[in-house]
Amino acid sequence: MLLLSAALMNKPVLSLRTNGQVAETYGFLINPNNLKIEGFYCHDRLSRQNLILLNQDIRNIIMQGIVVNDHDVLCTPEDLIRLKEVIDINYIVISKPVITVNKERLGKVKDFAVNSESFFIQKLYVGQPILKSLNTSQISVDRNQIVEVTDHAIIIQSLLKGEKIAYKSPVTVPINSSAEGLV
Repeated sequence: MLLLSAALMNKPVLSLRTNGQVAETYGFLINPNNLKIEGFYCHDRLSRQNLILLNQDIRNIIMQGIVVNDHDVLCTPEDLIRLKEVIDINYIVISKPVITVNKERLGKVKDFAVNSESFFIQKLYVGQPILKSLNTSQISVDRNQIVEVTDHAIIIQSLLKGEKIAYKSPVTVPINSSAEGLV
């Protein structure tokens, strides 16, 4: 199931053992090499520290919040040696410019959708500048259209030109597909 980033942000972290809230999410720990959410930055209710909840410690995501076994699954950044490089990068997807391989600026990432089972970012929702948004309000970019992720931008395949945009989102072609027959 796909979840928008807003469905995971500022959510309570609920413990099954104590049957109550132990923390609240405030950010994403995103690996820019594969656009996977490795974990969530959380404010701990008990110690008032900023801790990390790894995605493998999540039991379930429900409307009330994110369910974990116990408070003990929350870690300090210093404890996560394997993820030190990802933590140091502190990659943020929201507001990242989206550019095609032909150097056409499409806009900035306004939101993204995450697969709730694998925690990979599956879709980016790109808001366009005011002048471009007269024709379309938002572009949906699928994960398989992404060519490169850099510190400064997300580079995607070129969009097809001359196609009518249905439901205010562009026609997209997967990387391994041929565009012949679509035009």
